[in-house]
Amino acid sequence: MKLDLIDRIKSDILAGVFERGLPIRQQFLSERYGVSRIPVRDSLTQLKAEGWLVKAGKAGVMVPNLDAQVAEDLYWMRSILEPKLLSLAFANMTHEQLGKAKDTNLLLDNDTLLLIEKGKLNWQFHAILYAPANRVTLFETVQRLNIQAIQYLGFQYGPMSYRDVSQQEHQDMLRLIEERQYDEAQELLRSHILQAGIKLVDYLKAL
Repeated sequence: MKLDLIDRIKSDILAGVFERGLPIRQQFLSERYGVSRIPVRDSLTQLKAEGWLVKAGKAGVMVPNLDAQVAEDLYWMRSILEPKLLSLAFANMTHEQLGKAKDTNLLLDNDTLLLIEKGKLNWQFHAILYAPANRVTLFETVQRLNIQAIQYLGFQYGPMSYRDVSQQEHQDMLRLIEERQYDEAQELLRSHILQAGIKLVDYLKAL
């Protein structure tokens, strides 16, 4: 998977390259990634809008400390909006789309993937299931929440050891949809998001 500049910066954030709370200058990023300051500036603007970076002084940015309350808000909102979006997608969902979701979930088993790649694939899995709803505003809102939540993957795929649980729940959800057990699939999705959020928040509060 080829990463653009924004994803390269995100990947380094997830890998702990930039120490949280310390200013990062545009010139440093320009030299690190071998690009001019213009794409760096544009990337930083988007990363700040997505909550990956915050302003630090007049000319810099920094990686903020991860906040348990922010994580809780993200997962609460996701647990409400995503099951609704999934319910609106059931009537239009095709076997081809379910097949694509299965293939995407299998790709997540690749241990050589970078965290940012896993985050993008995880959203892709969910996005395939939500797209048939044809609810653009709701879909875009959910997409923004998922992009912001990728910041926390380092904990869920690392010390929390939650990847296997997440993968199994993805498989179970697809099976329920194939069997047209839509209420059960919707409830599993709600639980899938909420339980991951609860474990994450508890982990962050204990740090």
